[in-house]
Amino acid sequence: MSKFDEKMAIYKAAVKELGLKISDDLLTKVAKGLGPSIYLGDASLVSGTDAEELTRIKNNFLIKKLGLTDSPDLDKGIKEAVAAMGAGNRQKHRAIVYALLVQKFKKESVYA
Repeated sequence: MSKFDEKMAIYKAAVKELGLKISDDLLTKVAKGLGPSIYLGDASLVSGTDAEELTRIKNNFLIKKLGLTDSPDLDKGIKEAVAAMGAGNRQKHRAIVYALLVQKFKKESVYA
């Protein structure tokens, strides 16, 4: 099993455990889009309480990658995605959070 397949198995198990509705196809595409960062401990996770990180997600992922326009809806969407992962969950995998955001803002076409 490749390192990527190992990561995907972890992500799929987390999605199932949390009861999230994310297709394996979308999750795989988002994870591939994140590149080598999924293998780096800190970079592979999202801190739901770090304001700087949440701003980076908004600017670098939602605005630059997904092509969304800055608005309060983006901040709300990020909070919803982080909340879906669970407040006490310390393993908020970036690939899952990003996949939730892609679904929330209906931007699956970016990964088509």
